[in-house]
Amino acid sequence: MKRWITPATTLFLLSPVVGELLSGSAPPAEFFNPVTFLLLAGFYGGGALLVRELTHRWGKGWPTILTLGAAYGIVEEGLAVKSFFDPQWMDLGALSHYGRWAGVNWVWVVELTLYHAVFSIAIPILLTELLFPRQRDQSWVSPRSFKRLSGIFIFLTVLMHFLITPYRPPLIPFALTAAAVVWLYRRAQRLPASPSLPPARRVGSPRRYGWMAFAATATFFLLLSWIIPNSAIPPLVDVLLYLGLAAWLYRKLARAAAAGPPAWTRRHALALASGALSFLILLQPIIEMDQTRPDDTRGATLVGLAAVVFLIWLARRVRREEGEASQGSSSSAPLSSPA
Repeated sequence: MKRWITPATTLFLLSPVVGELLSGSAPPAEFFNPVTFLLLAGFYGGGALLVRELTHRWGKGWPTILTLGAAYGIVEEGLAVKSFFDPQWMDLGALSHYGRWAGVNWVWVVELTLYHAVFSIAIPILLTELLFPRQRDQSWVSPRSFKRLSGIFIFLTVLMHFLITPYRPPLIPFALTAAAVVWLYRRAQRLPASPSLPPARRVGSPRRYGWMAFAATATFFLLLSWIIPNSAIPPLVDVLLYLGLAAWLYRKLARAAAAGPPAWTRRHALALASGALSFLILLQPIIEMDQTRPDDTRGATLVGLAAVVFLIWLARRVRREEGEASQGSSSSAPLSSPA
């Protein structure tokens, strides 16, 4: 039984669970439908594994993971489901007209690219590395499996493009979107393994980064995604705030992680992921009680409770393993070295 519990299978499942189930985009009744589950696991899980394996093979680190994560988000939302362009896309809300220009939903483009880079790709990889610290520096899939994952990912991208909706995007923006994916892929290969930033003089406690991640996630969703698009604030301002928040948080975390152990530990990395996910967890009861949604949201609260149990269990495990490691040789923490 344990041979099936590997970093690859864990990441394969964690990516769709975080990206779709915990976000509320696919509530339990939809997520656990066998056909939907296989589709989401194949696309999200396959994409996350490809990002992680490319990063490992190139000897890179988190800058590459985030860049490839952004490329993944563009593939999903721009090339596969076409939500970057479709004004009738089901999840747009006010963004169907707010920030739409030249046939592109620009605010949605920025929001979903950042969302997928962090929540669909980076956080599942981070959690998997915390679960399997001894295999952080190893390949998680064989060359043959890598080729199969690549083929499945491409097949699902084409399948969703033609089957999800009948909408056909304008040719030039669509072609530029594909070019952006290629550019990000090549850029990811050239990035340094770690950011060229001076380490922070004082890192602080893990709790500090948990609250920081929670506040950043709340700002991302509540202010930038929900409040501002329903206001008179120009869309360009919203886009700049998205990018500013991402740049500030990236620099802050990169400098903290650059300090390395013992200042930056696995508990810091877990607090970071837990803080971001805590906002989504708190949304689960609201999602379940939302009677305006056309889908079946029953069970969303249980999803949130399961996530809480998982994070508490992982926190205890990480704390125990760090205590054991302090008595022996120290090991690097996630975010502080190449994947």
